[in-house]
Amino acid sequence: MTAGEGLLPVADRARVRRAVLRLVRADGRAFTGALLLNALAAGAGLVGPWLVGRIVDDVRGGQGAGAVDRLAPWILVCALAQLLLARWARLVGYRFGERTLARVREEYVERVLALPASVVERAGTGDLTARGTADVATIGTTLRDIGPELLVNTVQALFVLVAVFALDPLLGAFGLLGLTPIWVALRWYLRRARDGYLAEGAATSQVAEIVASTAAGARTVEAFGLRERRVAASRDALEQSRRTRFYTLFLRTVFFPAVEVTYTVPVVGVLLLGGWLHQRGAVGVGAVVAAALYLRQFTEPLDQILMRVEQLQSSSASFARVEGLAQAPRQDGTGPAQDGQEDTTRPARARAKVAGTPAPTPRAEAAAGPLVPAGNRIDVRGVRYAYEHGGEVLRGVDLTVRPGERLAVVGPSGAGKTTLSRLLAGIDRPGTGTVTVGGVPVAELEPELLRREVVLVTQEHHVFLGTVRDNLLIAEPEATDADLWAALAAVGADDWVRDLPDGLDTRLGAGGRSTDGSQTQQLALARVVLADPHTLILDEATALLDPTTARHTERALAAVLEGRTVIAIAHRLHTAHDADRVAVMENGRLTELGTHEDLVTADGAYAALWRTWQGDADPRTTA
Repeated sequence: MTAGEGLLPVADRARVRRAVLRLVRADGRAFTGALLLNALAAGAGLVGPWLVGRIVDDVRGGQGAGAVDRLAPWILVCALAQLLLARWARLVGYRFGERTLARVREEYVERVLALPASVVERAGTGDLTARGTADVATIGTTLRDIGPELLVNTVQALFVLVAVFALDPLLGAFGLLGLTPIWVALRWYLRRARDGYLAEGAATSQVAEIVASTAAGARTVEAFGLRERRVAASRDALEQSRRTRFYTLFLRTVFFPAVEVTYTVPVVGVLLLGGWLHQRGAVGVGAVVAAALYLRQFTEPLDQILMRVEQLQSSSASFARVEGLAQAPRQDGTGPAQDGQEDTTRPARARAKVAGTPAPTPRAEAAAGPLVPAGNRIDVRGVRYAYEHGGEVLRGVDLTVRPGERLAVVGPSGAGKTTLSRLLAGIDRPGTGTVTVGGVPVAELEPELLRREVVLVTQEHHVFLGTVRDNLLIAEPEATDADLWAALAAVGADDWVRDLPDGLDTRLGAGGRSTDGSQTQQLALARVVLADPHTLILDEATALLDPTTARHTERALAAVLEGRTVIAIAHRLHTAHDADRVAVMENGRLTELGTHEDLVTADGAYAALWRTWQGDADPRTTA
């Protein structure tokens, strides 16, 4: 495995080969059928040159036009048979390619969904976007078009070479020797092409990441005057992309001219050698003519093969990037499945669908798993954490959150509040120490069970392309329509959903109905209701909303929070005032813990924050 810094893994050659074999075995009957049909088509194509050689020998033997009349119809029949068999072979090959491409796409989506959020964030959306669009499209072109054509031409080329050797081993050996320059050029190209195309793919991902992050953070760029810096970063990424593309272009400009010049060498060599052998009575004219025609016929499939080899290098690099996701860490923190074992990167319901067995419900999957929390208490013990290329953010945090408690976490910017929330939600793993729920490490829970234990709610919510029902079933695929309406009613969204043209079946997003900020958050909170976690972590879920939208969302939040454990990362201290307890974070440490009144009375760090928030010189009077 190779991987750039901060990027997702890239599969090595051996893993790519094993993945290709796995895909072939998955539809082995179609692949075998295409191979057999191509062999029959290639065999039919060999008859024509052999019959031409027979005609030459028969005419030279004095049989005259009768030999031509007798054998020429068979040339036509074989040509027609080759045409029909080749078209049938291509049809079978295209069907194989489409089914295989569907498997690649399904595996890609399943593997992406199995990635931990922290891995996705470090890799950036650009890398995933490039792999899921450009790389998958390149693989699709290979499977639909290049693969079947390459199979056809490879079989034809092999049959032609065998036919030349069958006519005369010496002519076959000499013709094969004439292909040596092509072999040298091909070796030179292959040694450099894969790395070149991988570098090109990485550069494309970087360009996509720069564009996506700049567009997403446009307001921040404007607010902090980062325009020139982002433009410079974009130019650097584009320049790197240009250099990698020019390098692969250079490889092609060397490879293809060398190949084109070499095509005539085997034909000319066989004609010269054949003429010399004929003068000595070692071979007949018909055999020389047939061998020359075979080698001339060999030029076309060879040309197509070499063209496809160039495209295969790009496709191989794309497949290595797509297949590399199988080597990324999974949400449960374990490594990828070993070759030949079940691909456990896929959710159990997806594996059941492939196997044709009944799919377990999420709660059934959780109950059957080895890690099931014994209770809802959350314990943080001796936790330390540091981001890559950064200093330590958390420095020995100890905390217990009791079931049903409302805990507010406050502190100055950079104190480690958001990092703590990510560890509590299982998004990141602590460097040292443990974060457990019911005695089980949060980050080791199966993803579907984890989201029924702890859910992190931020101000960033998404409406996915699809219907309202699709957006809700993400949280609980087994939910009925009654469950969906109950969840919408709990967050105050049932009225506007009922007013939609098709209700739950109304399409949202591009090409459908748009939603405002309040409706988007209501849908997200309805998903939380359906997931039914016992603990919610709120990282200032209404901080970026306008007052009207915030009021709607806070009313929806009140319904969602009822009866649950709530950990609120509080940037506005009225949240802390209403909490059961307040935890104060300073410089990566938990420095104070108690009720609002106790901490104000203690006149420590929290009291200072509260005094600043209230603008009151005596915090005791405002408590």
